[in-house]
Amino acid sequence: MHACVAFLTSAVLFLSQAGGTPPPVSVWRNPSNSVHIRAAPCGAGVMCATVIWANDKAKADARRGGTETLIGTQLFRNFKATGRNQWKGEVFVPDLNHTFGGTVTPIDDDHLLGKGCTLFGTVCKEQIWTRIRQ
Repeated sequence: MHACVAFLTSAVLFLSQAGGTPPPVSVWRNPSNSVHIRAAPCGAGVMCATVIWANDKAKADARRGGTETLIGTQLFRNFKATGRNQWKGEVFVPDLNHTFGGTVTPIDDDHLLGKGCTLFGTVCKEQIWTRIRQ
């Protein structure tokens, strides 16, 4: 369940600027540094993010849920600006083989607050993600 929540709240991770224009390609890590994603535009005003690195535990959790290859899996899909400082979209949770809703709110250029919810918004978790400078 821990990995499930980590992936679900990963929806938080990847948008670094407010407004409706997607930011340029960027790389983010979750708080436990077990998953890195590359966020990039994937349509007009839309952002998506793909796993580019994961530790062995994250890979094993994904396999147990039915996702054989975590690296290359698009976890974050169709994130769009819903206000000046928030984005909303879908996140695929590999260890549950299910897609949920999530939001991302930029804190500053290098940190994002992500929130993912299940059960019609009754069970939520928040995490702060950090940009990986390259």
